Amino acid sequence: MSGLLAAIMLRRRGWQVDVFERVAGELAGRGAGIVAQPEVIARLTGLGLDVRDLGVTIEARRILDTEGHVTFAGARAQIMTAWERLYRVLRAALPAGHYHRGRELISFEQQAGGVAAYFVDGGIAEGDVLIGADGLRSTVRQQCLSDVAPLYAGYVAWRALVPESVLPRSLHRDLFDALTFCLPPGEQFLGYPVAGPDNNLQPGHRRYNIVWYRPADECSELPRLLTDKMGVTHAISIPPPLIRGDAIAGMRAAAEQLLAPQFRDVVRLIDEPLLQPIYDLASPRLAFGRVAIIGDAAFVARPHVAAGVSKAADDAAALAAALDNDDMEAALRQFEADRLPDNNRIIERARHLGAYLQATQTAQERERSVRHGIPEAVLAETAVLDFLYA
Repeated sequence: MSGLLAAIMLRRRGWQVDVFERVAGELAGRGAGIVAQPEVIARLTGLGLDVRDLGVTIEARRILDTEGHVTFAGARAQIMTAWERLYRVLRAALPAGHYHRGRELISFEQQAGGVAAYFVDGGIAEGDVLIGADGLRSTVRQQCLSDVAPLYAGYVAWRALVPESVLPRSLHRDLFDALTFCLPPGEQFLGYPVAGPDNNLQPGHRRYNIVWYRPADECSELPRLLTDKMGVTHAISIPPPLIRGDAIAGMRAAAEQLLAPQFRDVVRLIDEPLLQPIYDLASPRLAFGRVAIIGDAAFVARPHVAAGVSKAADDAAALAAALDNDDMEAALRQFEADRLPDNNRIIERARHLGAYLQATQTAQERERSVRHGIPEAVLAETAVLDFLYA
């Protein structure tokens, strides 16, 4: 997202930009549900991109108890979309000749008047500026900040997309029109509607996106969850097809014991779940001569704020504006000064909202849990950027 946004915004200002994507295949179809924050929609509209039918509009949010009764409810209109939908909008805005698949970066070298990027296939690309928008496992960040690494937050998320067509009518009635939560002790389950495959918004062809945050101790439970069917323990994440059957069975058994009946029914309908360990990543710097890092390469916040795409768009906008300065290094230093404060605020806010989900807590985190883990706070603060744009 951040790479495409930066490329589009810079091209609008007259730059020649090439995007090098490490993955050889098409990225469409990846990712799950996300919130299309108003700030993101405004950015896309300002770029002249077509954001009609961006996702499913909901008007409310509610919390269910373990008996399935609504205990808290509130009104808040939001557009729930999918990573795939936004990706397609951005990808279509970049000319195909400037988007290069299967080009994995291995290193870069700064020169007197530019930067040279070196790729696994032996290719070299040269330019005035190199922007690292290469995500959580950023090669660019590792070369610039080798001691900065993702920090495990103390809990994982089980995620899945369930076709609307398989939801019984009563379940559809109870869940499909809102952002709905269930809050077992020290856990959080939530669900909301998103578009179906190929961005289909027709009733009956959409999907229901679910996320279940569960504590998992870093020394014992997390390695067990990341150990695959062949006994190999993965770092950072595990591919969905390799998740062990007993780990999935344990998740399903816990659902029967802990969740509202509506969500128990949804879990029974899951085909292949995803397992996502939750991490924080906060870079102390963003600019390194003629090189900069943006988006998730620089900062990764826990998902509760739903700021990932908004953060990426703000990074790209600040970068494009700064690069109007002919002094590239000074421009990137200005970009860094502009974006570090907001990115740090997002990280800190997300830590506050997720503190009560952690397997272990400091005294400060226990205090955060009291303030942000109560149902009223979860309902009012989840996926809301008021704190940032107020």
